[in-house]
Amino acid sequence: MADRLEALLTHFSVTARVFQTGALCGINDVDGEGTTGQLHLVRRGEVGVSHGGAEVLRIRRPSLLLYPRPMAHRFITEAGHGADFACAHLQFEGGAANPILAALPAFVCLPLEEIDGTEGVLELLFEEAFEQRCGKQVLLNRLFDVVLIQVLRHLMEQGQTRSGLLAGLSHPRLRNAVVAMHERPALEWTLDALSAEAGMSRSVFATQFRHTVGCTPGVYLQRWRVGLAQLALRQGRPLKLIAQEVGYGSEAALSRAFKAQSGVSPREWKQAA
Repeated sequence: MADRLEALLTHFSVTARVFQTGALCGINDVDGEGTTGQLHLVRRGEVGVSHGGAEVLRIRRPSLLLYPRPMAHRFITEAGHGADFACAHLQFEGGAANPILAALPAFVCLPLEEIDGTEGVLELLFEEAFEQRCGKQVLLNRLFDVVLIQVLRHLMEQGQTRSGLLAGLSHPRLRNAVVAMHERPALEWTLDALSAEAGMSRSVFATQFRHTVGCTPGVYLQRWRVGLAQLALRQGRPLKLIAQEVGYGSEAALSRAFKAQSGVSPREWKQAA
């Protein structure tokens, strides 16, 4: 089976940086400013979670809270005992253009026991979080990276994303076509070729893709190619080489697709970025 996350995470990485370990007591706010999301792990304690002043859930068992994008939220715990937290900021490479970020809901809450394969990682993470050891920050950052990958796996395998990229990667057949586009963007993909990758008829594939992912295969391929082009522009690479690598025969062809997707030319986008 093709690896559904490898090409995504190779091109559009996500990095974590721990900013809180230990007990939180009383009322604690996380503002919605900046460019990072947050991943919170609750090891122990009861926590009320509020958005905009209204409580949206109450946590009574060890859980994970994922905010992929900046979003103000409040944690309310007992003033005396509080709750044990380990928290990290998440930086998605490419910002809003990161396809993983775009595919995630605004807020995810999962009991830790429901996420397969995390027991050993979480045990080590919490052990490091509540001790003072050399290399603690670096190790915790890496462990949070691992936990996030396991969360993405869980969301796909449990079918908890109903539309968008992750829904396409969850589909037993569509995912083969999506991964093929991710891994070989320079190929001259046609609807027939993509439907063959998925093992579906052309018409069924086109209908199912639009219904599941939310756009046509052609539009999705253009978004993926332009996203790769934006990453390459950030790295200072020449547009002529980028065009060949992402499947466009010339700079002019890439520029047309780029402007159709982003609203500006590659030169204007690079200057703004």
